[in-house]
Amino acid sequence: MTRMTQADFDEDGRLLFAGPCDFIFASVSVKDLPPAGAPEIAFAGRSNVGKSSLLNALTNRKTLARVSHTPGRTQQLNFFSLAGASGGDEKLRLVDMPGYGYAAVGKEKIAGWSKLMRDYLRGRAQLARVFVLIDARRGVKPVDDEMFDLLDQAAVSYQVILTKHDEVKLAERSLVVEETLAALRKRPAAYPELIFTSSQTGEGVSTLRAAIARLLHERKS
Repeated sequence: MTRMTQADFDEDGRLLFAGPCDFIFASVSVKDLPPAGAPEIAFAGRSNVGKSSLLNALTNRKTLARVSHTPGRTQQLNFFSLAGASGGDEKLRLVDMPGYGYAAVGKEKIAGWSKLMRDYLRGRAQLARVFVLIDARRGVKPVDDEMFDLLDQAAVSYQVILTKHDEVKLAERSLVVEETLAALRKRPAAYPELIFTSSQTGEGVSTLRAAIARLLHERKS
């Protein structure tokens, strides 16, 4: 088997996200999840962390995921299907999870979202990784630690993406990365590398695509 290089993963990631990407399903309960299909990559994060903007940048779309200035708008698991640049068979599914940590939402609704995420994380065999988005201007907050706890308990591999790279001063970026890595060192299910992104400038987006391509390759091996 030919050994893949970083350049190979860069190109595979580019091609993967160059093709069709369509919304296919919305689930409000674990009972109505779509049938098992391609590997799934889920995206989680606090409300207004920039999750929808990153999904749009990742897929080269402007409106794939709805961008809202009103926290708490994503209230279900939204599934998107990628066929890759060549079309044809489904290659990957992206899953947009409900934003967490928005205090103005009623406790009953928060409990419902939490159960939905917990049930999905524990029972989805094709879930390859969860990317947890952290606002680089804010750092890891207690509500993020709660999400890390949930992922550790579910034994689901997860990786942190720092967002809003363009809004962090150059001199502060290394410190943000170090503090975030320090928060993850004792986390058993955390992948030990960060990706620093900006949906506005495109910083880190190709790196994220390549990381997903590498993950899919490893899953096949």
